[in-house]
Amino acid sequence: MAKVQLNKVGKIYEDGFKAIHNIDLDIDDKEFIVFVGPSGCGKSTTLRMIAGLETISEGELRIDGEVVNNVPAKNRDIAMVFQSYALYPHMNVRDNIAFSMKMNGISKKERYAKVEEVAKPLQLTEYLDKKPAALSGGQRQRVALGRAMVRNPKVFLLDEPLSNLDAKLRVSMRSEIVELHRQLETTFIYVTHDQTEAMTMGTRIAVLNQGRVEQFDTPENLYNNPINRFVAEFIGSPQMNLIEGRLVQSEDGMMIESGDEKFVLSQEFQDNILVEATGQEIQIGVRPEHFEYQKERVDNQTILVETNNVEQVGSDTYVYFDFHASNREMTARLSPARNVPIHSKAYLQIDLKKAYLFDKITGKSILNRRFIEE
Repeated sequence: MAKVQLNKVGKIYEDGFKAIHNIDLDIDDKEFIVFVGPSGCGKSTTLRMIAGLETISEGELRIDGEVVNNVPAKNRDIAMVFQSYALYPHMNVRDNIAFSMKMNGISKKERYAKVEEVAKPLQLTEYLDKKPAALSGGQRQRVALGRAMVRNPKVFLLDEPLSNLDAKLRVSMRSEIVELHRQLETTFIYVTHDQTEAMTMGTRIAVLNQGRVEQFDTPENLYNNPINRFVAEFIGSPQMNLIEGRLVQSEDGMMIESGDEKFVLSQEFQDNILVEATGQEIQIGVRPEHFEYQKERVDNQTILVETNNVEQVGSDTYVYFDFHASNREMTARLSPARNVPIHSKAYLQIDLKKAYLFDKITGKSILNRRFIEE
């Protein structure tokens, strides 16, 4: 088992391009850590540096306290599972799983006993004599996991292992991998571009963007306390809505002006704005579930919108609408009982207590984290 530490780790290519910028991460023993971010953000490159498949240009990587920057991949006591299964088509499942042990000179009896041991939790026992061509995508991925498990590594590295599976199979495999982590009690580092995978699997998540870690936190804190606009928009589906506005002082206290709308802020909300922001241009972040449909304007947190489409998906109703103070289509997630008209005016009430405020220029949150938690 192992603690993994990245101290100011960077990656610079020969042409001078800096792909990874000073990443600092402390990963505890037995944690399930997820690297998530859009394509090209550096998550797989960071994983490959931990694996020893990419050289580290700057900083220090420690596994179990030992600096391993220059330690070959084969000597780092890690196992990696890739997006492609990379199984030998002419070998059966048993021999695919046992291959690394065979290369290390372990006896046939011993390696087959180990295969039987790992096949049970992976539900592969009845498939050990089958060739990869006879297996489903999920079963092939489990074989790849088994091949890693027989090595008893200190750290498991998984690089988008579910990307080739269909949506239904991805959901079931998510649960299987989380359960496997619980059974093995080993450090897992998992890369994905899918924020739903990240939120449902990780004990902590590193959100990467352009080679930098934007926030390293629990799923709950990433969702409820995003440190900036990028994290707030990336985490959560449908995406957070952004409304343009300006903080102004009035006789009633601080309020947000957004076009013709004026949102009066509670004293508690005002007290938890981190910076002196009067007169500042901001963006209000509102998650889709923090709207409520109303028949009429009920307070100064109710906005008049133009609906574009309504989707009934059983458990929820999604309303897509335009609002004059947003430069893109917005989304509300309502209860299924709401009968919202399409292509017409409608009133939506914002739960301002649960709104977020971001500096329009820097994108940084200007609200106290603890306040949002409440």
